Amino acid sequence: MRAMLCSTLPARPHRLFARTLLALMALLGALTFSPAISAPAKTLAKKPAAAAPAHADGNWGNTVTVTPEGGHLIGNPNAGLHLVEYMSYTCPHCAHFQAEGVPTLRLSMIASGKGSFEVRHFLRDPVDMAVALLTNCVPPAKFQFLHDSFLAQQSKWLAPASDLSKDQQKRWFEGALPTRMRAIANDLKLYDFVEARGLSRGEADRCLTNEAMAKRIAAQTAEGQRNGVNGTPGFMINGVLLAGTYDWATLRPQLEARM
Repeated sequence: MRAMLCSTLPARPHRLFARTLLALMALLGALTFSPAISAPAKTLAKKPAAAAPAHADGNWGNTVTVTPEGGHLIGNPNAGLHLVEYMSYTCPHCAHFQAEGVPTLRLSMIASGKGSFEVRHFLRDPVDMAVALLTNCVPPAKFQFLHDSFLAQQSKWLAPASDLSKDQQKRWFEGALPTRMRAIANDLKLYDFVEARGLSRGEADRCLTNEAMAKRIAAQTAEGQRNGVNGTPGFMINGVLLAGTYDWATLRPQLEARM
């Protein structure tokens, strides 16, 4: 069975992805990535399950905090089970997992406080960076709504990318990062998308030109590679990378065994 994940370096890339993540990071001038795994997965010492303190509304699903790695942790920060997803906004398998698995996670694991779910970014292309800049720009309490919206509507807002002109490709892949992010947002109508969800054009523009934030997002991809992640979605439980796990059907029994 073919692995159901989105590779960072496709064997036959669409013309949108003709420039690899290596080129994107070189233009950022922040980090250098290698397509090879640079270190074995990081294993954290397993800690005893922490009793979840009572939450004000009885549902931990409305609690979102930003972790030291820059990810968004949904649920009880002290939960004994911690699931991390390395995801990409342009990966269809990530959108499938969001639709198939995340609603169940919220009901069965997160709401009760027994487990937490952290979203981290694993960049595949410049579009990933543009969308991640927008979702990371809003307050943590609003992250879930915007994140969910982008994945739920992925096939619609990403559709224009399948028919880029040569001029558009040049604007997306050449020049300063802020200029390229604005070009992507214009061509894919991302300004309209986020404005309909409460983020003004001016606010969105400031997000897209925030190079410090871009470096922090890029660092999550570097961290993921050091942990052994080589495609999306990639999952870790309590610091251990789950080999051969790229969808909800494969992930679910591993979570249930640990609950």
